[in-house]
Amino acid sequence: MSNVYWYGNRYVSQEEVLISPEDRGYYFGDGAYEVFRFYSGRLYETDAHLKRLWHTAAGLRLTLPFTEAELTSRLEELVRRSGAADGNVYLQITRGAAPRAHPFPKGAEPVVMAYASSVDRPLAAMETGIRAVAVEDIRWLRCDYKTLNLLPNVMAKQEALDRGADEAVLHRDGTVTECSASNLMIVKDGTVRTHPANRFILHGVTRAVVLRLARAAEIPVLEQPFTLDELASADEIFITGTTVEVTPVVALNGQAVGSGKPGPVTRRLQQQFAATLPS
Repeated sequence: MSNVYWYGNRYVSQEEVLISPEDRGYYFGDGAYEVFRFYSGRLYETDAHLKRLWHTAAGLRLTLPFTEAELTSRLEELVRRSGAADGNVYLQITRGAAPRAHPFPKGAEPVVMAYASSVDRPLAAMETGIRAVAVEDIRWLRCDYKTLNLLPNVMAKQEALDRGADEAVLHRDGTVTECSASNLMIVKDGTVRTHPANRFILHGVTRAVVLRLARAAEIPVLEQPFTLDELASADEIFITGTTVEVTPVVALNGQAVGSGKPGPVTRRLQQQFAATLPS
């Protein structure tokens, strides 16, 4: 499997990717990113990822130097050149390189970089479940933009690891939002509940797929904020995301969730999600 990057509108090796020290992504985190999943060499839910990327770019007033069709073609070729079957494509666009100053620079050209990497499906975690802990959500108020400003997420993830868990469940004054690197759903009395897709969470592509599947299966869905107390009393908890798919949470703050094993609604949604994957 080759190590190929898309940079400067060319397919190059990693050694040929040269980032300026004046790049605004380096100085300010001034840019957007997107992570696409591919299975059997085929991109998954491409249109949804593109819609989110354009939403982020519009919010940041960031000009994207390609059309949706052009970007899709480039990423598909990147996947092909990588030689990977299952994996991720990481795409990053910064506002460009310019002398360090807070205002948007005039004439700076966006810097685009992308690469594909082989990533296996998280089957072990999906089968046995993961542990989570509650962590205060200290992020800014536009979490619906997928920007490069991820330090609060990094700090939350590290706190979870330091406390012997795998993921951090974020909350704002006791209202649960999402996780450090995934969306969060609970099941109570057969109903799937999750925070609404507003500015306090990232509008997850896998989140949207799972909610669509749940509704199609006539599983009740409630997009409404819930509290830490409601989280603690949930029958089931699971996370969703491009890299984690549908992964059960079997322990929260050191206490078992439900029976301490993945629950029936989670299992059903895992099966339904797997049925949507390219083969």
